[in-house]
Amino acid sequence: MNLPAEADPDAALMLRVQRGDAEAFGDLVARWQKPVVNFVHRLLSDPDEAEDLAQAVFVQVWKAAPRYRQTARFSTFLFTVARNLCLNEIRRRSRHPAEPLDPRLPGDDESPERPLPDAGQIPADVAAQRAELIVKVDEALADLPEKQRLALALCREGELSYEEIAVVLETTVPATKSLIHRARETLKTRLKPYLSTGTWDQP
Repeated sequence: MNLPAEADPDAALMLRVQRGDAEAFGDLVARWQKPVVNFVHRLLSDPDEAEDLAQAVFVQVWKAAPRYRQTARFSTFLFTVARNLCLNEIRRRSRHPAEPLDPRLPGDDESPERPLPDAGQIPADVAAQRAELIVKVDEALADLPEKQRLALALCREGELSYEEIAVVLETTVPATKSLIHRARETLKTRLKPYLSTGTWDQP
């Protein structure tokens, strides 16, 4: 059963997109581009790929507009598209691993989700430590099992309820809560030694 459009302004915009309204599509992109880029970045740990894949997500949304049905919030539909493209990319990489990118330097503002403060506002050693911590958080996220990464990324970026995350992941609400809890506990365990000592020793 379709939900009333007035209950979800984004879904109302998508229904306009379905009728060929390019301005409504632009509004959706402006509203959701950053959350989608952040979501993709959490899964791929590659800023350049995150930008490119986010564009591909919105291309798919535009192409899928004629078949769109408002059976859930627009964000649920959007992040289901994003999930599918991310999983396809992850599996493609596993079959055709690419050369690693050059490592980021401290102070490079390459993370679409956690830009570093202006270097002039904090001491250089503190800026370097923060930059290193960002790298370590990304490494810890990348090491999470696929479903845990997906669940945590949706929880952080998608503005979705547990019920909606469960729909995107095609699982149950209890399983979704368990995935998010395990992901958070794993990150806390892995990052605690680094935060307390400034070193990064694998367990």
